[in-house]
Amino acid sequence: MLDLHADPIALTAALVDIPSESRHEQRIADEVEAALRAQTSGYQVIRNGDAVLARTNFGRPSRVLLAGHLDTVPAADNVPSRLVGDELFGCGTSDMKSGDAVFLHLAATIAEPSHDITLVMYDCEEIESSANGLGRIERELPDWLQADVAILGEPSGGFIEAGCQGTIRVMVRAAGMRAHSARSWLGDNAIHKLGAVLDRLSSYEPRSVDIDGCTYREGLSAVRIDGGVAGNVIPDAASVTVNFRFAPDRSIEQAVAHVHEVLDGLDVDVERTDAAAGALPGLTQPAAAALVRAAGGQVRAKYGWTDVARFAALGIPAVNYGPGDPNMAHRIDERVDVRQITAVSEMLRKYLDGNLVDARH
Repeated sequence: MLDLHADPIALTAALVDIPSESRHEQRIADEVEAALRAQTSGYQVIRNGDAVLARTNFGRPSRVLLAGHLDTVPAADNVPSRLVGDELFGCGTSDMKSGDAVFLHLAATIAEPSHDITLVMYDCEEIESSANGLGRIERELPDWLQADVAILGEPSGGFIEAGCQGTIRVMVRAAGMRAHSARSWLGDNAIHKLGAVLDRLSSYEPRSVDIDGCTYREGLSAVRIDGGVAGNVIPDAASVTVNFRFAPDRSIEQAVAHVHEVLDGLDVDVERTDAAAGALPGLTQPAAAALVRAAGGQVRAKYGWTDVARFAALGIPAVNYGPGDPNMAHRIDERVDVRQITAVSEMLRKYLDGNLVDARH
């Protein structure tokens, strides 16, 4: 059985040594469930598919939700784990079994938390959003996701990364008329029309916005271009895929409107193909503000999209906070500095075992 009372570094290694590629989390979920039932006091423990949930009901005036995904990308001959100096190598060490280990360890070793605690260890985060276990829990067990603040143990280098950017993708299409390239004046080159789009994008000046002390910098970029028929044909169709990463003070609709504004006047059609809303940091909320104080103010904006957005949609302030470098995620040489595991564990213990009045005021 997993030893939740062990040093979270050792617990991280034990979790990494249980393969748990997305859609194959049954074994690790079984191990986590058995350990929580046997080694925690005051927790109600339930199972939902290959997700394990546990919570206290001590009647505290605030509730903190700790969420971590149990799955990893496919291993690349990097299981079992191995410790080299201060670095633990292995699939999932950074993303995010070290964060899971910290949460499980604290659940088992804090007897009288100053907040009620909900622990959500879920499946299928690394694959398509429709399979995400957190989404399934939201649909089937929504009361289990209610909290004053949510902390996701995603790798953040030991910084609190608050909120997250939103993202949209649009397809920008240009139409023309085919002709033989030897008589190009008889045609209308669709690829050439995209030149004006690329000019707009390359000269775009991204906005930076400060929210709760976190600076979010936006970005509008071409990420794919398609077009062409043959080496001697003027193309009659071409397209460029554009990705807009926007600050969480914009809604999806406002972000789409902004892209249309940037491309206004060009001879192109713009169609939204994908979208996900951002998440406001919500750091002025009492429970979240106490977390910032416990971290000594080490807070920065989250660049990219994470499951914190799911909590933001529920009106719950959420942050990413975990050991590990996000740049190490999914690599063959994935690793985590074990000193960060210790530091994150100590900070969260201070927060969860802290002063009730401070947490609310």
